[in-house]
Amino acid sequence: MTITTEQVKELRDKTGISIMQCKKALEDAGGDAEKALVILKKKGAEIAGKKGDRTLGAGVVASYIHSTGSVGALVELWCETDFVAKNEEFKALAKDIAMQIVATNPEFKSAMDIAPEAREKAKEVFQKEVEGKPENMKEQILEGKLVAYFKDKVLLEQDYIKDGSQTIASKIDSAIQKFGEKVEIGKFSRFSTGS
Repeated sequence: MTITTEQVKELRDKTGISIMQCKKALEDAGGDAEKALVILKKKGAEIAGKKGDRTLGAGVVASYIHSTGSVGALVELWCETDFVAKNEEFKALAKDIAMQIVATNPEFKSAMDIAPEAREKAKEVFQKEVEGKPENMKEQILEGKLVAYFKDKVLLEQDYIKDGSQTIASKIDSAIQKFGEKVEIGKFSRFSTGS
């Protein structure tokens, strides 16, 4: 199958990923744009895993203040070089993450940040809900309830407010693929009046 320049351009416009990566994904998908998107997402996660041990030496601090002026957020978005930190798309990603924080008010950056005490308290609550369920299914049901409960409280696991088909973690993976550097959210804070 021949991949046209238009197909590559459309995929590049959707993802912002390099022309060569888009062309290769389309070739691997037999020209199917939807399959190519899946291939690029999978590749992004693989690339992110390989870059995990790199040193973060640059980044930006971004802010977002809601139009009411009563709620806002600050977020650090780290990368490896000033070249990427000064990129407008990188800055826009940081601002989008700050907007996400304002909209969703996450308590934790990642699941690893959940205190064992908080996890145990939630487990105690859900323990009552699994009473009467088959013994061999209780643990699996309980774990599913815990994952669902904490999903909205963990920034990286939240669905991205501008595109529910992505999570914040997959947005970060895409950025790593796009910029060719390790990208990571640092600290964040949400502020609101009257609280």
